[in-house]
Amino acid sequence: MDIRFLGHACFELTEGDTRVLIDPFLTGNPKAAVGADEVDPTHIFLTHGHVDHWGDIEDIAKRTNAQCVAIVELAQELQGKGIENAVDPNLGGTVEFDGGWVRLVPAWHTSTTPGGTVNTPAGLVINLGGTTVYHLGDTALFSDLTLPGKRDQIDVALMCIGGHYTMDRHDAVTAAELVGAKQVIPCHYDTFPPIETDAEAFKSDVSASEVVVLQPGDTHSA
Repeated sequence: MDIRFLGHACFELTEGDTRVLIDPFLTGNPKAAVGADEVDPTHIFLTHGHVDHWGDIEDIAKRTNAQCVAIVELAQELQGKGIENAVDPNLGGTVEFDGGWVRLVPAWHTSTTPGGTVNTPAGLVINLGGTTVYHLGDTALFSDLTLPGKRDQIDVALMCIGGHYTMDRHDAVTAAELVGAKQVIPCHYDTFPPIETDAEAFKSDVSASEVVVLQPGDTHSA
């Protein structure tokens, strides 16, 4: 499976003909590697509804008819905007799709959409082609980050490290220990001044996993 970092917390996971786009904040993202009209996902998954994660989901979903998976309140807002191909799990729910599945797990954060819908944030445990990726979403450090790895071996964790709005790189070192992934890819940093941090220092501090630092546009094979 190929993991392409598109900037901030946006990733594209590709296996065969399946292309999963996560948190498609591209327009207005100073670190975006591509424009919203340059992606062609078969699926779009959201961790939560803040504008820097909701991003371009409406335009991309309407253009591509990608299946959208998001916690129930977000899915209902999307359906209300004319996006019929939206699936509405809640925390703990699993949605199967061609080539894999995605399960929503807790993240400790807040969330309101640009349209005003209050919703509970989530992390995403995604299995695609036999590889399991855990996008932690926006989260503070909390002990339940250990739980997804008790059910599934996490191959790659996509982990926020920027601080201010999420856990910082120091708490993320502990989070890496809790998650127990084989590899960690840091995200949600350096996009804006409040979340500037040193990803290489984070890499040096982590001993529980291999840390792979990607620049926007880079692709990692897992």
